[in-house]
Amino acid sequence: MSAAKVILKKGEGRTIKAGGAWIYDNEIDRIEGDFENGDVVEILDFDGYFMGRGFINTHSTITVRMLSRKKDALIDEDFIIQRVKDAWAYRKEVIDTKSCRVIFGEADFLPGIVIDKFEDVLVVESLCLGIDRFKMTIIHALKEVLAQDGITVRGVYERSDAKVRSKEGMQPFKGFIGPEFDTKVQITENGVKYIVNVEDGQKTGFFLDQKNNRAAIHKLCKDKRVLDCFTHTGSFALNAGIAGAKDVLGVDASELAIHQAEENAVLNHLEERVKFRCEDVFELLPKLEEEGEKYDVVILDPPAFTKSRNSIKQAVKGYREINIRGLKLVKNGGYLCTCSCSHFMDPELFAKTVREAAAGAHKRLRQVEFRTQAPDHPILWAADSSYYLKFYIFQVMEDK
Repeated sequence: MSAAKVILKKGEGRTIKAGGAWIYDNEIDRIEGDFENGDVVEILDFDGYFMGRGFINTHSTITVRMLSRKKDALIDEDFIIQRVKDAWAYRKEVIDTKSCRVIFGEADFLPGIVIDKFEDVLVVESLCLGIDRFKMTIIHALKEVLAQDGITVRGVYERSDAKVRSKEGMQPFKGFIGPEFDTKVQITENGVKYIVNVEDGQKTGFFLDQKNNRAAIHKLCKDKRVLDCFTHTGSFALNAGIAGAKDVLGVDASELAIHQAEENAVLNHLEERVKFRCEDVFELLPKLEEEGEKYDVVILDPPAFTKSRNSIKQAVKGYREINIRGLKLVKNGGYLCTCSCSHFMDPELFAKTVREAAAGAHKRLRQVEFRTQAPDHPILWAADSSYYLKFYIFQVMEDK
């Protein structure tokens, strides 16, 4: 740990005092003492009151990422290893751990790192300079705690290739950590088999956060006609198929994703009932409406339309349009499953946007469920960045 101290401006640090995980550059009055970016530093309020310790990086607008609020905490390898043990112990209590997120950054008090487990393979995303120094310690500790439960890790792949890494002054990295292995990994979730491409798939290869939401649609889909928009590798579409849907169409603009979705359909013997089209969803839905198509269940699982507050207005337009289009394709009494995975599209704004879309489509919505991300992606209250996924199931009715 560095002996350097970060002193906040008077009146700043409100989010930290409320339990937040980040300190921004404009909240800092001065930094006393020598340090290197990535070091652990002490954080003090303007009056010298101890507030905690965290990683510092002056390259980033998020200058400090909090690690501990305990004055006597020693941030060393033992400290990090205990955090890993705690993260795994939590997963074992709340979710099926065959494939799950085992470390979720700030929500597991290990800021800047995400690790997903796909059966016996780990995929690592390290986005913070400070945590990157402990990356191998974390991986080794995770292998050890998994081994204690009889799980042998076959391989580790790093997907630290997100653009946000450059904001930490770090170069993107993608590749094996340790021996090479087949990066197409078969997993089973909710009774559905998938091939997860951990090397070339989006993010870490598969979106584990929707696990319970995918299970939630099963009861709606038996003998139904289902449209799955932004299907990626077919996850919602295949869940509909496994649940007994008579006819499923999955749509995505990525040829690679659609090819993988078709492979997954064959893997589950669903290729006769679950079909896929490579097409832009925004362009396809108006065509389907013109053709008079109607579906019992429409699923909207778009990518984040905004990754910053600056583009939120444009994102709202996108979410409103796609929900209007989707609603017009739902049969009277059918169901709309709609979600947003953008942290900046907060729950209130998303609800308002869907409500406006329903008015625009002249539909009435009856809420069946509101859900969020699976518990292996825990939401740490006051650390808003950990809460991002909003998922609604509505029954859709004509105006009466």
